[in-house]
Amino acid sequence: MRVSISIKAAPIFIGAVLCFSAVFAQPDTLKVMAYNVLYYGDTPPCQFSHSTEHSYLATILQYEKPDIVGLDKVEAIPTYVGDASGSAPMGFQDSILQSAFNSWSGGIYSVCPFTNASAADNVDLLFYNHNKLGFAGIISSYANITDFNTYKLYYKDADLSTTHDTLFLYVTPNHDKSGTSSSELTARAEQISGYMSDLASKFTSLPNYITMGDFNTHNSTEQVYQELVAPLNPGFKMYDPPYFPDGIYTYPGNWDTDPSACAKNMTFVTRASSSHPNSCGNGGGAALWYDHMFISKSLMNNTDRIQYVANSYTTVGNDGNRLGISVNDAPTNTSAPPAVITALYDFTDKYPITAKFAVAPSTAATLSVGQVDGLLRISNPVGDRIRLFPASALIGQDCQWSVCSISGAQLTSGVIHFGGGVQEIPVSLVVGTYLFKVTSRIAEHTYLFTKI
Repeated sequence: MRVSISIKAAPIFIGAVLCFSAVFAQPDTLKVMAYNVLYYGDTPPCQFSHSTEHSYLATILQYEKPDIVGLDKVEAIPTYVGDASGSAPMGFQDSILQSAFNSWSGGIYSVCPFTNASAADNVDLLFYNHNKLGFAGIISSYANITDFNTYKLYYKDADLSTTHDTLFLYVTPNHDKSGTSSSELTARAEQISGYMSDLASKFTSLPNYITMGDFNTHNSTEQVYQELVAPLNPGFKMYDPPYFPDGIYTYPGNWDTDPSACAKNMTFVTRASSSHPNSCGNGGGAALWYDHMFISKSLMNNTDRIQYVANSYTTVGNDGNRLGISVNDAPTNTSAPPAVITALYDFTDKYPITAKFAVAPSTAATLSVGQVDGLLRISNPVGDRIRLFPASALIGQDCQWSVCSISGAQLTSGVIHFGGGVQEIPVSLVVGTYLFKVTSRIAEHTYLFTKI
C-alpha cells in the first residue's frame, strides 16, 4: 500500500507522528533509446574491431546521453562455458559497459542480466543509468526464436529512503523475425502473440511499460503491429508515438511501399551501399522500415507519475533527407555533429531511436516517520552541526545515530546520550540533502535535512 502525506513548513502532528520541514524532489526526464546493432561482438569482427565499434557507440551515446538503452541483435554472448550460440566473447556485455558506456560517463551505467534460452545467434541487452534507476528483476522471459525479457526498473526518487514510494518502469527490448514471406510473417506474429500472452499472465493491464526495438514490420496492418496497438484486451493496448499521440502520421501506414511518408523516422538503413564501409550490412539508404517504441496507456496518461513527452520520439541522425542515400551523403546532414554522423555510418547499418519520459516528483517527503511514544525534532537546514530537540520519552536513553546519503549510504555515525535540553552533533558535510537516523529503544526515527 502506498501512503502519501503532504508536508507544510510548520510542524504537523498526526497522532504520535511528527512531520517537520520537508524537502521536495524536482521533476526529472528519462531518455530511452533502442538500437539495432547488427553483428556487434561477432568474432572475428565482420565490421570493425570490437574496440573500434565500442568507440563509435561511445560517440553516439555521449551525444545522446540516454538513461535507458536497449541494444538489439548483439551477437550472442555465451551464457555458460561451451555455449556456441554466437561468436561474441564471454562477458562481452561488460566490455560494452566499460568501453562504450562508462568510458565517457564517469561510470554511471549498469547492464541488466540477459538470457538466451532460445539459443539464438543474437541477444538483446538493456543498460541503464544507475544514478537514476535500479534493477528490480526480470518479470517475464519468453523464448521464441529469440528471448523477450521484460525488465523491471525502479526510479530512485530523492525521497525514496523516507517515503518508500517506489515508482516502477517495465521495459522489453526485442528484435522480431525478419522477412516478408508468409512463413516469416507468421513466425513474427507468433513471437509477439506469445510474449503478449506471457505478459497477460503477469499483469491484469499494462503498467508503466515500453516495448522497443526492430519489429521488422513493413506496414500498420501486419498482425504484429495490430497485436500491439489493437489487442483484444484493451488493458494491453499500446501506442506508437509518431501516430498517436504526436499525430505526425495517420493510419493506415505502409512505410515499405511509401517511405517518403515517414522519411524522418526510417531506421533501415544508414548506408546506400551494401559493400561500404564493409559488406556486413545492408544498403539502399533509409527506405524500408522504421523501428518502434510502443508505450502503454499508463505512460500516455501519466497514470503513475511517468508520461511520454509529446513529440520527443526521434530517429537519431535522420534529418528526413536520407531516402535512398547514406546518413553521411550530401546534402550535408546537420541533425547531429559530424563525428556522430560518421559513427552512425560506421558502427552499424541501422539508426537508433529515442524518446523522452517526464517523471513527476513524489508528493510526499516526510521528515520524520515512526509511531513512537516520544518525539525528536532536528534543526533544518543544518550548518556545521545538527541540533536535536528530544521529547521527554527520549531523556536518559543512549541512542545510535547515523548520517547517510540520500541513497542510504552511511557517511558517519555515533552514539548520543539524551540529557535534558538541546543537544548538538558536529558534522562536516558538503551542501546537499541527507538522512539522519536515530535508533531508540522503541523504534528507528528517520529525518531528512538539508546542509547549507
